[in-house]
Amino acid sequence: TIFEFRSWANIVALTKTGEVILVKQYRHGVRDVLLEFPGGVVEDGEDPVEGARRELLEETGYLASDIIQVGKMYPNPALQTNTLYCYLALDAEKVSGQSLDAGEDIEVHLMPLDELVKLAKRGEFHHALMNAVLFSALAYLERVR
Repeated sequence: TIFEFRSWANIVALTKTGEVILVKQYRHGVRDVLLEFPGGVVEDGEDPVEGARRELLEETGYLASDIIQVGKMYPNPALQTNTLYCYLALDAEKVSGQSLDAGEDIEVHLMPLDELVKLAKRGEFHHALMNAVLFSALAYLERVR
């Protein structure tokens, strides 16, 4: 069995004060509200960095001019055909309200990066792909020890 999914993009966006912009949303598969990085499907023909920028703005109302690709990985190469693009945004600023799709219920949550790292170390940042994106961003920032 092969699942043909479109590619995804997730973005670790840091504000000028060093807080990570996170989103909380319900995930039906685990029947729980999870803390995640903004992101989603890269539309057909869309550059993945533009998809990440669009998702950041739609889900959070934040924009960042400096967006760096820090990773590119296969979410589940045994079953899925898609790619996950990982980005880091620096100096993100709030420029608008959210612009959510019908059915989306997303809460924006800011957290100091060090606190998120502690959460991940305690095993309380539950989404596996978000941990991979976090690792990619921390490696780029040379904060992996």
